Amino acid sequence: MILLQFFGLRSKKNLTQPSHAATFHAATNRQLRIHYMLEADGHREFDRRPWGTYTVLDEGDLFKVKRIEVLPGKRLSYQQHARRAEHWFVVEGTALVTLDGREVELKTGAAIDIPVGSAHRIENPGDGPLIFIEVQRGDYLGEDDIVRLEDDFGRTQT
Repeated sequence: MILLQFFGLRSKKNLTQPSHAATFHAATNRQLRIHYMLEADGHREFDRRPWGTYTVLDEGDLFKVKRIEVLPGKRLSYQQHARRAEHWFVVEGTALVTLDGREVELKTGAAIDIPVGSAHRIENPGDGPLIFIEVQRGDYLGEDDIVRLEDDFGRTQT
């Protein structure tokens, strides 16, 4: 049932609200629902970024699977990774992907592969949420395997 909730589907099972829910009063209902599921599950990595959120759904030595939600009008850094490739599958909304300088629009149900070393970014040009599943493959999957070429939030390397 928890996985159904991550994909935005309804479940008959109601999850209870954690006692410290008041600290999340500014979050959207969707973000709160995700937080409650994480509390119920108790072990998933969740992070809030200026562009939205990500949740690690699964990981192993050579792979990591994330659920990424990009806020309307926001985009991730134009970036490269030295040690991992990525596969993106759009589950809700429309994505504008830049891959090595070429723009591609992806609708719900579409996917794209990001080879190791390719410059890439994803953007939410719509008014609603963009949700996609990212599958990382490589011998190192740390958040520090990133070179930001452009960034709307001042996080590029100098």
